[in-house]
Amino acid sequence: MIKANKTCAKAGCPFMLNRRSFLAGAGALAAAANTGLFEFASSLFAAEPGTPGKPVVGVVFVRPDVKGYWMGWPGAAYDIGERQRHYTEVLNSAAEKFKVQLDIRPEPLADESAVNTCLSQLKSQPPNGLVVISMSLNQSWPHINKIASERGNIPTIVFSPMGTSFTSHLQGTRDIPGVYVAATQDIEWLNFGVRMLRTIWDMEHTRMCVVQGDKAQDQKLDVIGTTLHYVPRRRYPEEFRKVEDSDEVRALADFYTKQAKKIVEPTQRDIMNSVKNYVVAKRIMAAENCQGISLDCLPLVESRLIPAPPCMAWLRLNDEGSVGACEAEWNSANSLRLTSLLFDRPGFMQDPAPNTVNNTLMGAHCSCPTKLDGFDKPPAPLILRSHSESNTGVAPQVLWREGQKVTVMKFQGPESIILGTGRMLRNIETPPAGGCRTSVELELDDVADSRDTKGFHQLFIYGDLEIPFKAYCRLAGIKVVHI
Repeated sequence: MIKANKTCAKAGCPFMLNRRSFLAGAGALAAAANTGLFEFASSLFAAEPGTPGKPVVGVVFVRPDVKGYWMGWPGAAYDIGERQRHYTEVLNSAAEKFKVQLDIRPEPLADESAVNTCLSQLKSQPPNGLVVISMSLNQSWPHINKIASERGNIPTIVFSPMGTSFTSHLQGTRDIPGVYVAATQDIEWLNFGVRMLRTIWDMEHTRMCVVQGDKAQDQKLDVIGTTLHYVPRRRYPEEFRKVEDSDEVRALADFYTKQAKKIVEPTQRDIMNSVKNYVVAKRIMAAENCQGISLDCLPLVESRLIPAPPCMAWLRLNDEGSVGACEAEWNSANSLRLTSLLFDRPGFMQDPAPNTVNNTLMGAHCSCPTKLDGFDKPPAPLILRSHSESNTGVAPQVLWREGQKVTVMKFQGPESIILGTGRMLRNIETPPAGGCRTSVELELDDVADSRDTKGFHQLFIYGDLEIPFKAYCRLAGIKVVHI
């Protein structure tokens, strides 16, 4: 077991700054002391752009045009006016939080004429999403089924609060593409519903920078709409050579030397070079108007075109809610983007290695985020190691929490994801094991033989997120395949 201490395993310890280096960084570090080093360091470099504009989401209420009910669900005690005000209040709050423009129709869709008028408006001016709220048991569902069937391709949430549906009412919409029915007693769930619609918009307007090959070109993906923006690989080392040992670079290097529980192989120069990768990634993303980056990194490391692999840069980007993905793997990059948008936490892109002795799945990689519990939560323990395949630069060894419930997920092309869950058993030390520095072992749920696990570079994500992932995929028209 690695003990929590700050020691250096060889000469060139990053804590041994000479007087000139200390004075050069003093101004930046003084500013950092006033603002918080993590937030300060992020503000020093070019920021990647957000997705443009706001999605428009229509909201309709399906119910009889009456003041109250008598007998039958939802019951005479169900205050129609108050309930509609409550739903509207929750939706407005969610819209403000997630930057969504609501188009609310307060008049009820009470008869076929009103429903037909609504459908005509949806076809002439389709919103980016639609929320249909059921407010009666028997009268609403013929109208809801018609809207769901004839609305076009608008992602649609049917919200059925407790008291407005039985099992039989929920059958007509269950197989309609792009329709998710949320039947629940939890009114606050509408927050996640609005977030899902915002995420569909964000994925459609995301530009993912893929640094690979020798051509600049764009590829817009079907279903999710994300644009892959290819940049020639030679651009990356060219940009790296432009980055100097600035006060800002020293400030971020200092952040990681202070955050680390232990520093094993890396030198001060290794840490500085690793921070420069972060600067390069941020500059390229900003220049190319992209919200994430994936680099064909291994050839650059193998040919020594960059002095350090980008492992720590990817840690940093993913901890910030952006995307940094290894090996020009755009399916994993899009998976990281979706996870960040939906759940405010990063994922760990890893190489799967079935353990046939324990019938478990080991996963390891050179980069892992530390904000595993969420972007606003404390980081996981971090040890600074070398990149194991080259024994150069800095790669993070992030220690995972034993017993933690974990979701396994990855896009398999834009039209489907693989999805499953498991439990974190243990961290694996390298050495004596080979492979990458962050290395963990999972016990998978509902997988008879770990060798049957689908995919490569799947994400491991803290939390049991299988149900909300399925809800999103249902709404976004993405097929779900068990891991």
